[in-house]
Amino acid sequence: AKHMKLAGSQMTDLLYTEKDLVTSLKEYIRQEENRLEQVKEWADKLDSLTNTATQDPEGFLGHPVNAFKLMKRLNSEWGDLESLVLKDTTNGFISNLTMQRQFFPTEEDQTGAAKALLRLQDTYQLSANTISNGDLPGVVHKSRMTVADCFELGKIAYSEADYYHTELWMAQALTQLDEGEESTIEKVTVMDYLNYAIYQQGELERALELTKRMLKLDPNHQRANGNLKYFEFQLEKQRKAEAEKKEQEDKKREKKVLDKREAQRKRSKDPLPERKKYEKLCRGEGVKLTPRRQSRLFCRYFDNNRNPRLLLAPVKQEDEWDRPRIVRYHDIISDSEITTVKELAKPRLRRATISNPVTGVLETAPYRISKSAWLSAYEHSTIEKINQRIEDVTDLEMDTAEELQVANYGVGGQYEPHFDFGRKDEPDAFKELGTGNRIATWLFYMSDVSAGGATVFPDVGAAVWPKKGTAVFWYNLFASGEGDYSTRHAACPVLVGNKWVSNKWIHERGQEFRRPCAMSEME
Repeated sequence: AKHMKLAGSQMTDLLYTEKDLVTSLKEYIRQEENRLEQVKEWADKLDSLTNTATQDPEGFLGHPVNAFKLMKRLNSEWGDLESLVLKDTTNGFISNLTMQRQFFPTEEDQTGAAKALLRLQDTYQLSANTISNGDLPGVVHKSRMTVADCFELGKIAYSEADYYHTELWMAQALTQLDEGEESTIEKVTVMDYLNYAIYQQGELERALELTKRMLKLDPNHQRANGNLKYFEFQLEKQRKAEAEKKEQEDKKREKKVLDKREAQRKRSKDPLPERKKYEKLCRGEGVKLTPRRQSRLFCRYFDNNRNPRLLLAPVKQEDEWDRPRIVRYHDIISDSEITTVKELAKPRLRRATISNPVTGVLETAPYRISKSAWLSAYEHSTIEKINQRIEDVTDLEMDTAEELQVANYGVGGQYEPHFDFGRKDEPDAFKELGTGNRIATWLFYMSDVSAGGATVFPDVGAAVWPKKGTAVFWYNLFASGEGDYSTRHAACPVLVGNKWVSNKWIHERGQEFRRPCAMSEME
């Protein structure tokens, strides 16, 4: 479940590694061509020489210089040629390749990248054709997939017993072959996988049709011949069963009407499971912001009760959402500060971990796909300045807050729905910190994202889109200290681009006089 272990910044390094390898490969080719040139010259010279000599061997060797030259050639020059032919010019290239190979992605990384593509396909409802043609929103470098690429994706889905995606990608590979794309992959091979995926999804008629098509291409295909009989037999069985079922159905019909109402009633409680809500919000659909609600959201210059550091330069505050209250601050972190934070974080980016609610131990989670690093204030004055700014704007104590966490989401990077606060059923969530629960979350957006990558709140239908240089802030707890369950949120998968964020998790300790307790539970 380690999808996409490589975040954006590491992928960049790999790109430069590859560029370096190409340079070194070209150097190898140059040396190799050089060597062959020398061998050719020598061969041509000897060719004409031996031709002349063999026409009149005695006459030729009657010349003492020729006799001497023959001895010299056979004794030493052929030896030199041998060593020239055996000379290993691959050395530089091979040693470079071997050295770089330790940084190459693994099989697991490749599978991860494939699965990320399939996840994006579902979340953003993209057809295999759209992805294969590279027609994604906000794309700068359009890149097409070959038959082999589509086939590879299909095979990875197949090995996960995910026949839905196997079908989509094998069908795409087949389409591209039908359109005449050249490939080493045989049509029959693709159809074989496609056929199985269709059969596994219970579509016998289509499977049978495809089997017949396979046999047209290769009449002796063993599996197809076997399947032909099997599918026909199964279809017959299915038809009989359906006829019998129809008789039964008529009897059951009266009861069914009652059952249907019951099912309807159950459904209306929660018409959409969270996953679907999350995916809709990620696509920019289903945002519950009515015009009336919109009209209650404002923008203002904010100096937080005449805070001396904000008096001359108040911050731009915009209401993003009312309940829970989410506000965005514009131009709150400068490009040069962003560069510093990214540079500090890059060497330390590690696969993000979560704290296991039961044991409190840190571990990687399949639903959190990003790389993150923690930065503390005493490492760099910029971090100190940023912390101070968060304190000035929120009026909350930073001494008990967690360090600044920097996260990088590459393509496919996401963080599924979660709460930032520790809930009642996990009393030890932040015990080791000794600073109480996470009272609030501050999130900087440190890059624009070409497509995807929103922060969404599935329970309330809110979506916040990344905008470089801005930050969003919300409280996770009510003033009573109770958790606000409407703050459940998620990071949508990045479709195109690279997403950099950094966040500050602020804790309860130290806020006693800054945000006094409320009397009632839900204030």
